[in-house]
Amino acid sequence: MPETDIRVALIGYGLGGAVFHAPLIAATPGMRLTSIVTRDPGRQAQARERYADAAIVERPEELWASPEAHDLVVVCTPNSLHVPLGLAALEAGLPVVVDKPLAATTDDGERLASAAAERSLMLSVFQNRRWDGDFLTVRRLLADSALGAITRFESRFERWKPEVNPDAWREEGAPEQAGGLLYDLGSHLIDQAMVLFGRPTHVYAEMDARRPGANVDDDSFVALTHPNGVRSHLWFSAVARTLGPRMRVLGLEGSYEKHGLDPQEEQLSRGLRPGGEGWGLEPPESWGVVANGGEARPLKTEPGSYESYYQGVAEALRSGAPPPVEAADSVAGLRVIEAAVASARTGTVQRLDWSTT
Repeated sequence: MPETDIRVALIGYGLGGAVFHAPLIAATPGMRLTSIVTRDPGRQAQARERYADAAIVERPEELWASPEAHDLVVVCTPNSLHVPLGLAALEAGLPVVVDKPLAATTDDGERLASAAAERSLMLSVFQNRRWDGDFLTVRRLLADSALGAITRFESRFERWKPEVNPDAWREEGAPEQAGGLLYDLGSHLIDQAMVLFGRPTHVYAEMDARRPGANVDDDSFVALTHPNGVRSHLWFSAVARTLGPRMRVLGLEGSYEKHGLDPQEEQLSRGLRPGGEGWGLEPPESWGVVANGGEARPLKTEPGSYESYYQGVAEALRSGAPPPVEAADSVAGLRVIEAAVASARTGTVQRLDWSTT
């Protein structure tokens, strides 16, 4: 990597590219958003207005024609393009960040990871929810053994979107699109559970398409059994008019319950950036409650820190340190997702053996 700024090409400028990746890249010291790839004229205009120094191009092929102009490619496109664009970037000799999910199948995820390893190039996956404030709070509670031995971890991403959006690719049922909530929100919750408690030995799932005209799951549940006996119960729904707790952690000496989503996505949407006043902070009325030692009390939520992801990417590129999210972790997440699909289809618990991976 050069001693000057890391030059980043962002492929895709929809919600993920415009709200998450571009602002976080631009806010990362030592990184520069050099190119943005989008064909949509409206998105091109928005990108030019917000990132005047970045080149706006229509096709990824324009990047491969001059790979020496960039040091990193970020793929934030519909899921079906993650693997072909990731492979093209690696073949051009460029490290890659891919938005989650890494791929639509475990085999494709392994193919992408193998291509990166063969070329000694960094491949990382944007699992930004590892830096949600509530998740960081849970990690601190576990590190401090504040709840005793953990028995169950509950986590929810619930929304109220009772009508299908026919124009959204995530609503498409084609397998290569990896649409539906299991791949979208479930990939976050499964990743968080595995970070906390390790890769599961058993997977059980229920997946339903509840909304009229739905082609993909919109109301699902996944249960994971971890090696230490902890059970993770994960819900994701588009038809939850009343929202349950975002997280609930039960231990033999106490519990933690938290409502409401991390504020960083909303802050990014309205233009707040890392380092700005109030960035990543929750007001006291949004804090969770920890109960142990005979009392229940509010617990200040750790500051959210999405900027830590791209800071970790920059460090990995400059020093050779491990990336903030390893590709192998996301491949493991795909195995769990596929086991969940099989469980929902057959009504049986799926056993996973990690000894050969």
